Amino acid sequence: MDMVVAGIDVSKDRLDVCVLPKGETFQVTRDARGIDELVVRLAGADLIAVEATGGYESIVSASLAAAGLPLVVVNPGQVRHYAQALGQRAKTDPIDARVIALFAAATKPRIRPFADQATQLLSAMIARRGQIIDMIVAEGHRARMMHDGRLKKSIARLTRALKRELSDVDAGIDDQMRKSPAWQEMERLLTSVPGVGSVTARTLIGEMPELGRLNGKQIAALAGLAPFTRQSGKWRGKSFTGGGRKSVRTALFLAALSARRYNPALKTFADRLAASGKPKIVVIVAVARKLLTILNAMIRDQQPWAEQNP
Repeated sequence: MDMVVAGIDVSKDRLDVCVLPKGETFQVTRDARGIDELVVRLAGADLIAVEATGGYESIVSASLAAAGLPLVVVNPGQVRHYAQALGQRAKTDPIDARVIALFAAATKPRIRPFADQATQLLSAMIARRGQIIDMIVAEGHRARMMHDGRLKKSIARLTRALKRELSDVDAGIDDQMRKSPAWQEMERLLTSVPGVGSVTARTLIGEMPELGRLNGKQIAALAGLAPFTRQSGKWRGKSFTGGGRKSVRTALFLAALSARRYNPALKTFADRLAASGKPKIVVIVAVARKLLTILNAMIRDQQPWAEQNP
């Protein structure tokens, strides 16, 4: 029996849906009434795919997941490449819904538990913290290039306001962490590793709830740290990393730079790679990947860092 796969294209005001294999299409409004209708009409689906659209999909995904439906959120870039492979040039909301359904039916992405409301809030706070830091850094760059005194004062005022906002967001993250003994224990385990601070630990908790549930290769791929091999015939190209969750990868890079200096085991590992002629960026990526696999195993086994047996 063929799988029943639904693809949902999310826009600001409506949801376009295509259900395979029959090719049924329909639309509902992106509000409580429309989502309730969607839950009823997709109750028998084996797989429901929603394209990530910068936030519009959040309420839809949360509602479908809360109803116990088999939901996956798919990468829009991968869906677009799939459409190009099909030769699908036209782009309308109903066509997009069909392409999403075809993509899900062809790739059968793994269904993962949807983050609960508390985890979603923590993730949003961490994302906001990163946005504020980016703005502070950008204002710092502008200040160094600015010569007019009045404009420099404007930059200074905005920077002070951003730093106050950053302090408020950090306080909110602290409050959110205190509400969950499980998160506090995870933070304690993660920060037991030299080089891993609270920011990295909390980013992993909020942005990677799969930590401890996947194997080393899977968790590295999820963070965009798994190397991809390039070869054709006798030609062998350099492996590269990419994709994955940018915020997690960034946090791990910063932690790897610290661990490269202060974590004896990872310092030895990095020195060995550097001595073999590996470029600096390759060494840091390798350290970040090894650090993530160690953290993943620690959460899986509920064991803190042990230098003699990392």
